Amino acid sequence: MFVVATAGHVDHGKSTLVRALTGMEPDRLAEEQRRGMTIELGFVWTALPSGAVVAFVDVPGHQRFVPTMLAGAGPVPAALVVVAADEGWMPQSAEHLAALDGLGVRHGLIAVTRSDLADFGPALERARAEVAATSMGTVEAVAVSGTTGSGLAELRAALDRLGAALPPPDPGAPVRLWVDRSFTIRGSGTVVTGTLGAGTLTAGDELEIDGRTVRVRALESLGRQASTVAPVARVAVNLRGIDRSAVRRGTALVTPDRFTFVDVIDVRVHGDPVTDLPATVALHVGSAAVPAHVRPLGTDTARLRLDRPLPLRIGDRALLRDPGRHHVAGGLTVLDVAPPPLGRRGSARDRADELSTMDARPDATGEIRRRRVVRRTDLIRMGVPDPPAPLAGDWLIDPAHADRLAQRLADAVAAHDAAHPLDPGLLLEAARHTLGLPDRTVVTAVVRPPLTVRGGRVTAQSVAGNGLPEPIARAVAQVERDLASRPFAAPDANRLTQLGLGRREVAVAVRAGALVRAGDVVLLPGAVERAADVLASLPQPFTLSTARQALGTSRRVAVPLLELLDQKGVTRRLPDDTRVVVDSPATGPSGR
Repeated sequence: MFVVATAGHVDHGKSTLVRALTGMEPDRLAEEQRRGMTIELGFVWTALPSGAVVAFVDVPGHQRFVPTMLAGAGPVPAALVVVAADEGWMPQSAEHLAALDGLGVRHGLIAVTRSDLADFGPALERARAEVAATSMGTVEAVAVSGTTGSGLAELRAALDRLGAALPPPDPGAPVRLWVDRSFTIRGSGTVVTGTLGAGTLTAGDELEIDGRTVRVRALESLGRQASTVAPVARVAVNLRGIDRSAVRRGTALVTPDRFTFVDVIDVRVHGDPVTDLPATVALHVGSAAVPAHVRPLGTDTARLRLDRPLPLRIGDRALLRDPGRHHVAGGLTVLDVAPPPLGRRGSARDRADELSTMDARPDATGEIRRRRVVRRTDLIRMGVPDPPAPLAGDWLIDPAHADRLAQRLADAVAAHDAAHPLDPGLLLEAARHTLGLPDRTVVTAVVRPPLTVRGGRVTAQSVAGNGLPEPIARAVAQVERDLASRPFAAPDANRLTQLGLGRREVAVAVRAGALVRAGDVVLLPGAVERAADVLASLPQPFTLSTARQALGTSRRVAVPLLELLDQKGVTRRLPDDTRVVVDSPATGPSGR
């Protein structure tokens, strides 16, 4: 199947033509049939001589319904431009064609209708010239009469050729189904319709709509139930988990985690000069029409602030229209869906220069270079194909920027260590803040030798293996030698001073796990466990004196060490000042 939207001036026979081609009535509303004028979108289809099926989105031609026309034509890849032989080229012919050109529609046909009422030559020649000057270029043209049937066979053949020339859709792409109609069916719930241009829908799928997750209950295409619908197709989707009041024309059903819902975009405008645009325009994309506030940046680039978020990607085409003047201001191409703020002086000018170099083709290398640090998943949401593997976590970093960050980090660590020699190493969170990075994992990714990450800090490799400054590490090593044969003969204050271990130095060593503090006494790591083993071998309960002798130490050390053991629950002090080792084999679970 392929889908074609009609376009053309009011009362030029668009609905009559598709009715003659399909045998189906595109005008659903009683008012449309009473007035003989299309007001809403109509959807009909037919099989062509090749067996291919063409579905038509029949749009209204009256000036008052241009937004409705754009909602129908926006998601459709091809157009059938209809001009009446007896009236020729008219104002809405021009506005509809300008809209198709702005949207970048590249495939189409011309049908000169009512050829039984007048010479079709002049109308056909003018239509060919007008269309040739747009994105569609030179297209086939057929003179037809919906009343007599003349030319319908030729038009069907031309539609076959048009369908064969359309680029093949990508069934594996993420789904973005712009809703052009929503309604409720009793017993089934909410149903939405749209043109599926890419991706595949399957019953049971989970989709996202305005930040909410919904499930596909059932699908229908061309009036038939389907378990799966591939592109391109007109499709009706029965949704579970959302009320019809929450879904309107212009919303979109999308594959979760594959699109960014944005309300600020940078764009390139194809049409009126950016400086001539009004402050507020209507942005038409897919079936959506959203007020957008314009901030000109360059000669053809601008920043748009939308009144509501839309699921947009880099490279998307859209249309700008001035509703006050009933004027199509031009098309646009989305350059950036996550643009930087413009808060500082000169940032708008710098941004305009940068936008002038962008071609709206999502390229991983270019996007990473511009953004410097970005999540891989965010690039995927922006429409960047196949970003490289993350450098750290989900983060990608521009190589040149990573080198600059590494140098800044080295300078920051050196400055911190110079100011705080007893507290070496910069905390990861402090490093993140200093470098202005979004996540600590990015800090770890830019660490270069001689820096390393240890214990939640970025440290220089000149520190000892335990993360201590060299003077403290040497002093601790001497304590280890002093206690090698008598592990509980803790050095006194004079010895600590002699070794250069004042209160601050001891605190640094304790924080690094190189020493253990028991009151004012310092011991080596593992002293608590070794003491527990020694005391557990004593008859229970035991006295302070017995403990002191067993540990081979002085009262100065034994008192604070036993108090530390009490605090840790290793020992329990009894009312008579004796102690027991808790849960030791000699005492049992109760300590008695």
